Amino acid sequence: MYINEITDFLAWCTLLNLGIYLFSALFLLGFKNFTMNIHSKISGIAPNALPKLYFKFLGNYKIGIFLFNIVPYIALRLMA
Repeated sequence: MYINEITDFLAWCTLLNLGIYLFSALFLLGFKNFTMNIHSKISGIAPNALPKLYFKFLGNYKIGIFLFNIVPYIALRLMA
């Protein structure tokens, strides 16, 4: 693979991951009660503990996007 192909791949990965992140965040904001009820029934976690877990999930996902998609993309763009 050439650097340009890897750069394009990382660009698409970034767009897809940011789309999933935005969808998850908007879904949690828009359907908070629905989501909390389903997750508390499935996992057995108290509904008042779920917002903290959602915040942690979104934060970790965002860090993963930056670490594995955006930073390598920028590095390859600077190399090319």
